[in-house]
Amino acid sequence: MTLGGDVLTVGVLLAAFGACALAVQSLSIRYGTITSASSEALVVVLLVNVLALVPAAFLLGSPIEELTATSLAAFTAAGLLGTMVGRAMHYEGIKRIGSSRAEPIKASQPLHASLVAVVVLGEVVTAGHLASMIAIVVGIAVITYEHGQSDIGSSAGYAGLAFPLAAAFFYGIEPTLAKIGFGEGSAVLTGLAVKTVSAGIGFLTYLWWKRGLPDLRTVDRRELPWLVAAGVANTLFLLGYYSALELEPVSLVVPLVQSSPLVVILLSVLFVSDDLEQITWRLAAGALIAVAGAIGVTLLS
Repeated sequence: MTLGGDVLTVGVLLAAFGACALAVQSLSIRYGTITSASSEALVVVLLVNVLALVPAAFLLGSPIEELTATSLAAFTAAGLLGTMVGRAMHYEGIKRIGSSRAEPIKASQPLHASLVAVVVLGEVVTAGHLASMIAIVVGIAVITYEHGQSDIGSSAGYAGLAFPLAAAFFYGIEPTLAKIGFGEGSAVLTGLAVKTVSAGIGFLTYLWWKRGLPDLRTVDRRELPWLVAAGVANTLFLLGYYSALELEPVSLVVPLVQSSPLVVILLSVLFVSDDLEQITWRLAAGALIAVAGAIGVTLLS
């Protein structure tokens, strides 16, 4: 999209769609993990991902011919770190502190990505970067304070805040790995298929080793549809996000996707009961500051 071009291009609309799909996923996970474990939620979401993306990859492309040793390793690592560990931390954070608090903290992903780039790649932090990072920290501090003052905070404790922070870190690593894979010439669906399959195998192996394989037949029948909905929403997000990246620059797509916490708060105000999500002006202000910082870090990268 050029500066003088149309604002509402297909890529922009796909990125906005991805942000909305992320918000729907987050709220669906909140409703689906009232009694169910976050591990059960992740298994269901990964299962939906695999059932949707793997057949699509083979029907619309040639994954075996497209993959190289480098792209296979990159997408596998992206699946294990981002899709498996990142989502596990993300879903547990939603279960513990709610989607309206977990999403803004998770949106600090660009901060972690920038810090990794400074340490690993030796990139320089500009004054604009620093100001944006400070905004993220301030936003998270406001959310942390508000969390401690709320009924949710008094029952869940501050430890729950560590989960979305960890999710943001692992989500911040994943794009670099995915970029390496796409640089080898692999198609989007091929990369997503490898990512989800590797994450599914990795997570099920971990649960088997811990002797904690979930029996989905025991999941609360009132919550299972919400977990399936989360899987569908996450699959739509992945398709929208990566399709947008094919059409528009990262500096445009990522800030739009990072607006998902604001969509979560809006949907929470309109549709979610107060016993699940308690929206206050401090929470909204903290989310706005954190998201603005995330957008700033991305645009100035």
